[in-house]
Amino acid sequence: MIFAPSGLLRIDGSDLEYRMIGPSPESAPTIVMLHEGLGSVGLWGDFPERLQAATGAGVFVYSRAGYGASTPVNLPRPLDYMHVEALEVLPKLLDQIGFRRGLLVGHSDGASIAAIYAGSRQDHRLQGITLIAPHFVVEDISVKSIAEVKTAYETTNLKEKLARWHNDVDNAFYGWNGAWLDPNFRDWDISDYLAYIRVPVLIVQGVDDQYGTMRQVEIAREECYCPVDVAVIDGAGHSPHREASAATLAAITEFAEAALRDDQTLAA
Repeated sequence: MIFAPSGLLRIDGSDLEYRMIGPSPESAPTIVMLHEGLGSVGLWGDFPERLQAATGAGVFVYSRAGYGASTPVNLPRPLDYMHVEALEVLPKLLDQIGFRRGLLVGHSDGASIAAIYAGSRQDHRLQGITLIAPHFVVEDISVKSIAEVKTAYETTNLKEKLARWHNDVDNAFYGWNGAWLDPNFRDWDISDYLAYIRVPVLIVQGVDDQYGTMRQVEIAREECYCPVDVAVIDGAGHSPHREASAATLAAITEFAEAALRDDQTLAA
């Protein structure tokens, strides 16, 4: 299936904005990128283009419902919203774009969604996952920082800044923030999925991540039976692809080339 470079996909009653960079899934491996809890297609910046140029793979980026130019969601979000994305939406999206072979690259919430997906099914098309600043359990530092962001959103120009990336910025912000600050969300734990991942994993973790600690990496090492590589990025916090983009791009490119090296369609 040949895609326009950008547009909308209709999945489960929602229009999801997307960008397709480089070759289509029918002609090359595809890297599907899953954004953070306040992310969108646009908030990735030029990182998808740089990843495409470095790997030769096609790169597919999309905004989940409630983000970017995609359809808003009903609030409050259910506390299992990442499970819903991984178990219900993502499989349909991969099928709709004609995903044949490739990787998932997820950041924060997107990393958690990628881990749930990979641990919930043996998808023969999937050859690896990259998890940037993933969450497998809820830490005190996460809740503290997310509460501080809520204050900033309501008292500073943060809302104005985020509105650049979301058509309905309140829908995006409170959908994410409200779920994470719900007291019942403290019991959220996806570590059981890690034992069922059967593809190589790369974790990219910023040294100064204000939303999570190295405990997340330790959990992956404890629970995973698959190969787990870890790239600890100096000078980076929760968004190493923005804060130390060169080092992050190099780590993901090296992992992608190893995971996809048997595919003759991948550019050298």
